[in-house]
Amino acid sequence: MKISNYRKYRLLEMIPGTLVWTTLILVILFSIIKPLWMVYAAIVFDLYWLLRVLYFITYLTFSWRQFRRQRAIDWMSQVKKLENWKDYYHLIFLPTLDEEPEVLRHTFDALVAGTYPTNKMVVILAGEERELQHFNEVAKLMKQEYGDKFYDFLVTIHPSDIPGEIAAKGANLNWAGHRVKEYVDTKGWDYAKLITSSFDIDTVVDPQYFAYLTNSYATHPNPTRASYQPLALYNNNVWESPSFTRVVANSTTFWLMAELARPKPLWTFSSHAMSFKALVDVGFWQADIVTEDSRIFLQCFIYYDGDYDVVPMYIPVSMDTAHAGKLSLTIKNLYKQQRRWAWGIEHFPFMVWHFWKAEKLPRRRWHLLFNLGEGMYSWSTAPILITVLGYLPLYMASDIEKATVVAQNAPAILQVLMSIAMVGIFASAILNVYMLPQNIPGNRFAKIGLVLLQWILLPIVLIIFGSIPAIDAQTRLLRGKYLGFYTTKKVRN
Repeated sequence: MKISNYRKYRLLEMIPGTLVWTTLILVILFSIIKPLWMVYAAIVFDLYWLLRVLYFITYLTFSWRQFRRQRAIDWMSQVKKLENWKDYYHLIFLPTLDEEPEVLRHTFDALVAGTYPTNKMVVILAGEERELQHFNEVAKLMKQEYGDKFYDFLVTIHPSDIPGEIAAKGANLNWAGHRVKEYVDTKGWDYAKLITSSFDIDTVVDPQYFAYLTNSYATHPNPTRASYQPLALYNNNVWESPSFTRVVANSTTFWLMAELARPKPLWTFSSHAMSFKALVDVGFWQADIVTEDSRIFLQCFIYYDGDYDVVPMYIPVSMDTAHAGKLSLTIKNLYKQQRRWAWGIEHFPFMVWHFWKAEKLPRRRWHLLFNLGEGMYSWSTAPILITVLGYLPLYMASDIEKATVVAQNAPAILQVLMSIAMVGIFASAILNVYMLPQNIPGNRFAKIGLVLLQWILLPIVLIIFGSIPAIDAQTRLLRGKYLGFYTTKKVRN
């Protein structure tokens, strides 16, 4: 009996969740029936994660040095040394749903305040028909306040209920992209000279962002075959946010910061840039998925037979944490945000499906697949396993097994390994202070002290807002209960 393509794809979707649940069940089962085995496993596992932490610190340190070095350069003066820099235009996509004007003003003010000339920017404010009245009011206000500050200010409205789409940011961007192509064609512009930034609506760019991006693009040997990934900070509302929210946000920053140092498996994430030519070639962002920000890299990688990379940019863009005003809403916001990010596991079946058939793709496609699969697997299991393996086997062991040398020394060994691994938390806490906004409200020393102490929450946060939403996402994919796009509410005091 021949298996349909639908069933084959569903089987691929079931693999990640099956691996996660098999791992968790077997760990609990063997902790009961073979606790001494699991004590050995705990020591090996913690040693492995100690090496991972040291590996992480190495790349984080490199990226930090690059970050400090690159921000000290006057990038606009570097751009002006390029003979053809005036040939480039920036297309800036700002998809929005129901955000209030003050959120958009923060974004637009940063664009205007940058070192790069705004008459080389075309802003695309992309709204949704399902929030039409609110969007029309906000778009009218933004165009009145900022419309004359750019080369052009375009407004697009994504229709509701287009067949084959889901209500998500990618669908909005896809619609806006096609409308902008029509606009660009009337101008007769060269697609390769249009540098396109896709931003979350709360993205506040560094003053040197567009100068840095232009220089990176113009000096790249093949600029249309690359995406450009800046460093994501979450400083917009950092002082309004609860400590656990800041820890999750900053953990994301440091993860991406370490990833920037190893560009080969680097993916696009959240706000990023690329050429308009590549977007046109692949048909713009996919309209039927949640995680369009990373899928666009895969679309290009496959379309260009692997001749596509992501260039690390050691320049920051800042966004909001998941703070929603009230504590209960913030917890809900943060959980759903992390689950949406973990829904990036939807790339796994897509990659296997396309990579298996594409003979022209280079061998590094399997490196990309492993990078995604291992990362998502570790995200969902590692924090829980470190906790369970550290205690459950010893609790379940018999008196005879507890009397063995290994069992008696295991707690001390695990404590030493975890104490050394704490270096990673300490390094993150110190770097966190240096990456905060300079204008610290209230008592400066008290706030900095709180930022340092908040990292004590990391082990708990990694389970509640790391493993659990990741398991949730992979279980949904396993069951075919596909996740919709949850828009994190932006709240500013």
